[in-house]
Amino acid sequence: MTTTISAARPALSARRRWTVLAVCALSMFLVGLDTTIVNVGLPVIGRGLGVGTRSLEWVVDAYTVVLASLLIASGALADRFGRRRVFRCGLIVFGVASLACAVAPSLGLLVAARVVQGVGASMLSPVALAIVVNAMPDPRERARAIGVWASVFGLSMAAGPVTGGGLIAAFGWRSVFWINAPVIVAALVLVAVFVPESRGQRTRRLDLPGQILLASALCVVVGVLIEGPRIGWASPLATVGYTLIVAATGGFIRVESRRREPLMDLVLFRRPLFTTAVLGAVTVFVALNVTLLLNTLYLQHARGWTPLAAGVATLPMALGATVCAPWSGNLVGRTGPRRPLLLAGGFTAAGGLCMVNLGPDTSVLLLLLAYLLIGIGFGFANAPITNTAVSGLPPSRAGVAGAITSTARQVGSAVGIAIAGGLAAGVGPTGLAHASRPGWLLVTACGLFLFAVARASRAATPPARGSA
Repeated sequence: MTTTISAARPALSARRRWTVLAVCALSMFLVGLDTTIVNVGLPVIGRGLGVGTRSLEWVVDAYTVVLASLLIASGALADRFGRRRVFRCGLIVFGVASLACAVAPSLGLLVAARVVQGVGASMLSPVALAIVVNAMPDPRERARAIGVWASVFGLSMAAGPVTGGGLIAAFGWRSVFWINAPVIVAALVLVAVFVPESRGQRTRRLDLPGQILLASALCVVVGVLIEGPRIGWASPLATVGYTLIVAATGGFIRVESRRREPLMDLVLFRRPLFTTAVLGAVTVFVALNVTLLLNTLYLQHARGWTPLAAGVATLPMALGATVCAPWSGNLVGRTGPRRPLLLAGGFTAAGGLCMVNLGPDTSVLLLLLAYLLIGIGFGFANAPITNTAVSGLPPSRAGVAGAITSTARQVGSAVGIAIAGGLAAGVGPTGLAHASRPGWLLVTACGLFLFAVARASRAATPPARGSA
């Protein structure tokens, strides 16, 4: 994704610049919200459509896999054909797909609509960020705007279960999709009035072979993780899946290394600092999504809570993420990424450890403490990981690095959902607490891995005091 500022554009007033940010942040809130808002409603959706847990994982992962696969390509399309134009197309696609989700009579049609919704979302996230960067020529103002952007994204991910629980309690599970319609209409009007058109100074050719291979590899990986418990990890069908993963990944590396303008600049992965940051992004979102899905299934199936109560239980997580995301950005600006990464790792690991002995009657206070700790860890993690990924890169490559990191976050979301669903699939309510314990060990391990990311981040050049 190219985020260079277009040349020869009229200057916007301060009020309009921040209005542009508000409009784009609204779209980002929708993208993040739809990644997690459905989680809390999965048991209700399953009862409504007559399907089990394993099949329901596709309702979430169909969206996240497509979103992860198309983020970079959508950014390139926007730079070529106009960011506002692609952004508006993304809003329309996302809105129409949301309506299709709301009226879907079967699981197959719901998953298909979620795929289309992911396509629309891919046109919103990177494109909106490019619009914001283009509208904010002053580096300091741009840094503040990106800080607001990151906080909105973190808030949307953490607020999804609470919002979903409230909507389901009041209007049923289909309301989590209906709610998108008025927001999309308002966003389209605001974009038409306030958002200027812009293009990248240098556009890239679309890398269709690389795009197909990347999407194929991600789909097969997630498919094997979801269906593995059912078909057997050593079954012939699983072996075919492993073979396809290796073939698609190898083909992707071969194609990308030979293209002049690849979809994903693999040269960046020769930098240990960048590679560690990307793995850190995957890790953080694996931990978040394992937590959200296991929380949903445990509270609703094992303890009989309503979707609203299960969503409200995640309020400490949303609070921790909301408070600590901007705090983390300030710490990165003052001291560099190492300290917030250490805090992120420590709090995430502590939250996971609180849950490793989960039982049917575990204290609600312990649950809330664990969710708060994990939310704090999530809040501290995003800003330093992005900083570490782009540290030391020239501006011409920082946009690509940021796009790869965004893709890694969605990959982590998809993998986390697949793992958590696999742990819970086929398990009765009485055995769910015990079956979920490996998931909480994984959350703890994800927190510990952030210590490795923090250690690697020492190689990053700390920004000047007050620059961020």
